[in-house]
Amino acid sequence: MAETGKQLFTTLESDGTLTVAIEETTFPEPTGNQVLVKIEAAPINPSDLAILTGAADFENAEYSPGKVVAKMPESFNIGQKARHGQRLPAGNEGAGAVIATGEGDMAKALMGQRVACVPGSAYSQYAIADASMCLPLGDHSAEEGASSFVNPMTALSFAENARMDGQKAILHTVGASNLGQMLVKICQEDGLGLVNIVRKQEQVDLIKGLGAAHVVNSSDDDFMENLKTAIAETDAFYGFDPIGGGSMVDNCFKAMEQVAQSKMTEFSRYGSNQPKRMFIYGRLDMGTTTLTPSYGFGWTLSGWLLTPFLQNASKEAVTRMRKRVLENLTTTFASSYKAKVDLEGMLTKDAILDYRRMKTGEKYLVTPWQ
Repeated sequence: MAETGKQLFTTLESDGTLTVAIEETTFPEPTGNQVLVKIEAAPINPSDLAILTGAADFENAEYSPGKVVAKMPESFNIGQKARHGQRLPAGNEGAGAVIATGEGDMAKALMGQRVACVPGSAYSQYAIADASMCLPLGDHSAEEGASSFVNPMTALSFAENARMDGQKAILHTVGASNLGQMLVKICQEDGLGLVNIVRKQEQVDLIKGLGAAHVVNSSDDDFMENLKTAIAETDAFYGFDPIGGGSMVDNCFKAMEQVAQSKMTEFSRYGSNQPKRMFIYGRLDMGTTTLTPSYGFGWTLSGWLLTPFLQNASKEAVTRMRKRVLENLTTTFASSYKAKVDLEGMLTKDAILDYRRMKTGEKYLVTPWQ
């Protein structure tokens, strides 16, 4: 039997008009290995904001109950032609109870269970999800399990990716984030070196309080010297950056190269032959990524996304990571929230302007049935 409930949709028109609205939707019966989940909780992650708000002007948007209309800057609208006119759901992950299943054995085994899922449409009262991407939560609450996929699996995948590439240390440019705190704990448990970059002294204190040995404050006057020292002590020539825009990646490459050159016994006009690699996995800064010709030629910058990594990883590795998340859901992989809002509440001006700032420790949780 089909269910009817509220769901959020986001639509970007060719003229740059972005409409985000709550609509009444009829959800089809699941088929095959699909399950129908009654969503109880869904986090607003930075990865959700690209489609939810993008770079649109929400300061001067038009607000009405359950609906907001904003203008997308032309420079960003041009790059999103593929989505023009499409009415898209949002919300990568969430948790709730399975109330109906398809005929597949994997799906039927989840009937009645509370699960974490990755439907891509979690800002909704119901969502269709693939059973293979559902994690049974057992006695854990929906709030505890709502953020059990994106950040935990991303942090674990960083460590997995590093080991696959023969690395013994990682550099992370937002060490105090929810994901960053998870990575601190993972690297301690796995014996991986980790260089954490943060922006404030209180974040230094936070990360060191978790046991991190190498924490560098980008606001300090001696930031670059401290960064070079941390890289030299860990051999962290392999980093992950969710900022994207600005000069952070450039700074990391510069520091890596200067450390590498300090170990050279002979001068080379081409710089060191030390491989240096950075992955951009987000766009907290929507500006231009600045790179300068100051780190030789032995460097690689590429994008990184969780889903392609998991698709290429072995089934054994993915199963192992998911098991680890469930076993440590309230410790290593615990998430906290600044505020809880219902679907209409997430579209108020105060809420949007607050959660789109993506400040450390101020994540929002959407509770569709609140």
